[in-house]
Amino acid sequence: MRVRMMGVAVLVAALFAPGAAWADEWDDAVSAQRRGEYSIALPVFRTYATRGDVFAQFFLGAMYDNGQGVPQDYREAAKWYRLAAEQGYADAQINLGDMYSKGQGVLQDKREAAKWYRLAAEQGYADAQFSLGYMYDFGNGVLQDTREAARWYRLAAEQGNARAQSNIGSMYSEGAGVLQDYREALRWYRKSAAQGDPIGMTNLGVMYVQGKGVPVDYVRAHMWSNLAVAAGDIQIAASNRDINARRMTPAQIAEAQRLARECLASNYKRCGEPGEPAR
Repeated sequence: MRVRMMGVAVLVAALFAPGAAWADEWDDAVSAQRRGEYSIALPVFRTYATRGDVFAQFFLGAMYDNGQGVPQDYREAAKWYRLAAEQGYADAQINLGDMYSKGQGVLQDKREAAKWYRLAAEQGYADAQFSLGYMYDFGNGVLQDTREAARWYRLAAEQGNARAQSNIGSMYSEGAGVLQDYREALRWYRKSAAQGDPIGMTNLGVMYVQGKGVPVDYVRAHMWSNLAVAAGDIQIAASNRDINARRMTPAQIAEAQRLARECLASNYKRCGEPGEPAR
C-alpha cells in the first residue's frame, strides 16, 4: 500500500509545493525521484523536511520506508510520516496507521493505528476508510461495531475501493451491520470483481453456488472461482472451484473455462454480469 501511494503523492507535491524561490529545485528533485535518481532527490527533500515542509517530510518518510536511496529504516520512516501526519497530510496519516498496525518502526498499537486511519478517513481517503472499517469489523483497536464497519466500508466502496466493495457485499450477504440483502451483496461483489479483486470474485462464485440472489449456476460459480484463483486467491477459491467441479459435467467445466478466458481477456468487462458495458 505504501509504495502505491507514493506515486500519487509525487504529483500532489509537484502541484502544491509552496515557495517560488525554490520551485525549480523542488521540481528537479521530484523529477529525479520519479526517475529513480534518489541521490539527487534525497538532499532536497531532507533540507525542506527539516524546515517543516509537509510534502518533503512525507517524501523523506517514504524513501526510508521503501529503501530508496537510503537503507530501509522503518523507525526513520515513522518519524517523518508522523511529522507530516501531525500537519494533517492524509497520505502520511494512512502510512503511519499502517506502521502502527503492523508494528513497523514503532511498537504495534492498534488503537494508535485506528486514530491515524480515522483522521485520514474523515478527510475522505478511501484507503483509510477501508482500513478503519476493517478495524471496526474485527474489533482491532476499537470496540467491534459492525454498523460502523459497514458505514466506513460503504464510504470507501462508493469511491471505488475494490476490497471495501467486497467487504460491504459480505456484510449485506450476512446481515452484519445492515439488513440482509442478497441482491445488494451481489451488486457490490460484481463491482469488486469487475476491478479484478480476487475476494470479490470468490464471493460472487459462492453466491452462484448457493443461489443467493441469483439462480444456482455451477458454470458461473466455477468461472468466478477459476478467475479468483488466477487473481491470487489460491486456497479458498481453488477449493471452491474443485468442489464445485464434482457437481458438473465435462461439458459444463469446458464452458466455464471458456467463459473465464473471455472474461479475463476483456479485463473483467465482458463476464456476463448485469450492468456491464454494451458490446
